[in-house]
Amino acid sequence: MSRLHFLIIDGYAKDSRQHFTDTGAQLAWEQYQRMVLAHVPDAKIDVLFPSDPDAALPAGVGLDHYQGILWTGCNLTIFDQQDSRVATMIELAGKIFELGVPAYGSCWALQIAVVAAGGMVRANPRGREMGLARKIRLLPASNEHPFYRGKPAVFDAFISHYDEVSQLPPGTSLLASNDFTEVQALALQYRKGTFWAVQYHPEYDLYDMARLIVAREDRLVKEGFFADSQDLAALVARMEALSQQPERMDLRWQLGIDDDVLDQSIRQLEFRNWVDHLVIPTA
Repeated sequence: MSRLHFLIIDGYAKDSRQHFTDTGAQLAWEQYQRMVLAHVPDAKIDVLFPSDPDAALPAGVGLDHYQGILWTGCNLTIFDQQDSRVATMIELAGKIFELGVPAYGSCWALQIAVVAAGGMVRANPRGREMGLARKIRLLPASNEHPFYRGKPAVFDAFISHYDEVSQLPPGTSLLASNDFTEVQALALQYRKGTFWAVQYHPEYDLYDMARLIVAREDRLVKEGFFADSQDLAALVARMEALSQQPERMDLRWQLGIDDDVLDQSIRQLEFRNWVDHLVIPTA
């Protein structure tokens, strides 16, 4: 089989990407590229920024050229379809469904898949779910689904979102949930396409989440996640220390973090299963 060719779609606008860079955070597409190459070392990867006015695929390449399409998170609001960037990405997701290219993604990706297929998303009445999604549990539909093959029945995962799916479209299998957000993972069949998506972020590592907290400092303090900037900085310091020394039991205990979060082979198993069970068989 020839090298797998993936397209990463990063919906963040230029100013948002620059803010991540300024706060020492990896860009969303870079996190995805790192994840892809960890599991498919010889993969070929292109990146598309659909929020940019000059966004375009490489010359001579169409969406149907790719064996898999990956959607990153994004800080736009999916139900704000007066925003031309949102409308453009919903249309793009619709084209991918029409072509039947296997798709995978996290957070914004799950929401855009749902809306493009006719479902609905709203602001989560519980507010923001941030840092770690606790006690995500696999639902009965996951028992026969390869997306979660080998995954623990209950696990934690990195997360950052404010919106949630409020109505699933036809053709959806709801695979995982927790007490904060009902739709934590799904598999969606629509038109010719298949989209496996999670609300949480397997592509993150602990350092990525620490830098995201720094990037979101003003709003997290305002929303009451931290008493003040010093409180935030203290947590970030512990997170970054554990990212460098994952064997430290004191920090694991203080942060409530275990191997389901720290071990890449567990954390990113969903992506690995997508490649093995959806991409490779159709490549």
